[in-house]
Amino acid sequence: MKKLKRREFLQKGALVVAGAAAFASGVGVVAGAEQWTAGLKTLNAHEGQTLLAMSRQMFPYPQLDDSYYAKVVQDLDADAAIKPDTARLLRKGIARLDAAKGTKFVMLPSANQIAVLKQIERTDFFTKVRNSELVSLYNNQDVWKKLGYPGASYSIGGYLHHGFNDLSWLPDPPESASPKPA
Repeated sequence: MKKLKRREFLQKGALVVAGAAAFASGVGVVAGAEQWTAGLKTLNAHEGQTLLAMSRQMFPYPQLDDSYYAKVVQDLDADAAIKPDTARLLRKGIARLDAAKGTKFVMLPSANQIAVLKQIERTDFFTKVRNSELVSLYNNQDVWKKLGYPGASYSIGGYLHHGFNDLSWLPDPPESASPKPA
């Protein structure tokens, strides 16, 4: 193995530090965004990022990183690729999000994004994204693990005779809410 000279060590070390600083400042996040949006077939990168921001606001889980929400966008993109009406609905909805406050939805502060979403929550666009997100997120077993859900109970005979006592992530119900043993 070649021994590094002091000058080479300092040069390579500086590159590592510069790379880490760039990633921490958000440049790495943008590069990551470009990677996953490059796989979109119908939607462009801006549309993908807008749907990701919308999805994150609709079902905000701090323990989920953007990769789980990117799956929602990929599923919407796949649907738009085979259904032109879906592509039109998504594009029209994204344009409405961007026009609502005079700037791109993804650039708005969180509170403003939520306000915009409340304005459109009865639209077909909102319903489409919400329904797709319900399936994409909650059918994902990796999401189950992140949320502490152990999975379906049918393989162990269902919940009926298990007393729901394995739900450590919910508070105990009041005694009056439980049926009396037979």
